[in-house]
Amino acid sequence: MAVIELARTVLGWTDAQSTEFDKNTTHPVVIEMPEHNPEQMGATMRLGKRKTVFTDNSCTIKKLYGNKASVEERHRHRYEVNPKYVMDLEEKGLKFVGRSTDGQRMEILELEDHPYFVAVQFHPEYLTRPMFPSPPFLGLIMAACGKLEAFISRNCQLSPRASYEYDSEEDDEVTQALYSRDSKSPATALPEITIFAAPQN
Repeated sequence: MAVIELARTVLGWTDAQSTEFDKNTTHPVVIEMPEHNPEQMGATMRLGKRKTVFTDNSCTIKKLYGNKASVEERHRHRYEVNPKYVMDLEEKGLKFVGRSTDGQRMEILELEDHPYFVAVQFHPEYLTRPMFPSPPFLGLIMAACGKLEAFISRNCQLSPRASYEYDSEEDDEVTQALYSRDSKSPATALPEITIFAAPQN
């Protein structure tokens, strides 16, 4: 949705849309991945852990991931940013700072000159844990309370005596342990949907 909004308001493509919502749009900035059959919904998602390679060493999200060259996160989607429009979007400040290993899929974007505007193709909530919060969420919280710059300057340490390191391999062990339990038990089954809702006034 971030891509659609910028295409409409900054580039002036008022009909910019995802083909999921309008297959006849003249500016399909989000499209179904070409290897998937639009007529067949079953078993067509891009699922599981995939590697994302950082393309900008100065981007905020890379620093939050510990300045790693790449990260692995879990995916569950059929649609992607249309590569045809990437150059137009980047010229207007929407930078795609993380891409697939072949460079063809846009996985992470940041908006230039913004305190914290990050969007990801994957699902960071799948690997976040109470003691190891997912970097995109942690960055949002730090930025919201005005602590992001100080946090990054400390090499993303939560305190001088506590370091934070995100390890997706370690998380695999946790996930496997949970799935090895009785999946019918409400106490041990993993949720299929996580919803974040702001309180109503």
